[in-house]
Amino acid sequence: MSKRKQHHPDFKAKVALEALKGEETVSELASRFGTPPTMIHQGKKALLEGASGVFERGGRKVANVDEEQVKELHAKIGELAVANGFLVRKLKPWTGK
Repeated sequence: MSKRKQHHPDFKAKVALEALKGEETVSELASRFGTPPTMIHQGKKALLEGASGVFERGGRKVANVDEEQVKELHAKIGELAVANGFLVRKLKPWTGK
């Protein structure tokens, strides 16, 4: 059995825009791009539903940052840096550096 092919979002957008143009049928597009027709229908639907987000005020939305998770990750980085320094010191006699 072969794996399912995963397409890049840029490719999906290109195919969906071609479908919106209406110059070719979905089956023609599917054979031209080597994709299943259902992917073209889904991409076209997603493009139409998400197009209004392009024109929202404020442009792109700011990602929410979880400060607690950031603190935990910084603490973990500190622990790993200390452990790495310890291992470097302990391995010096064997590496000759």
